[in-house]
Amino acid sequence: MKEEYDFSKSVKNPYAKHLKKQVTLRLGIDFVEYFKKLSDETGVPCQNLIKIYIYKIVLILKKNEIKVGILINQMQNQSLNRTSY
Repeated sequence: MKEEYDFSKSVKNPYAKHLKKQVTLRLGIDFVEYFKKLSDETGVPCQNLIKIYIYKIVLILKKNEIKVGILINQMQNQSLNRTSY
């Protein structure tokens, strides 16, 4: 391994800005507290845990070909029985 590397001719990755996009989500307090607690227990940052969970859910939905509309209806029906998520 070299002691120094020359990056003067390096080029920025033209695809980097397309890899991630910032979004804002309003989440229930108990939802956020759950992930904060999990973050403290695992040492994994809270946002990373949420991204992992969302990614896993998307994979499950795709694998099982579950229609998003059906899932939304189920979630809305469950929310009628709760005060928050």
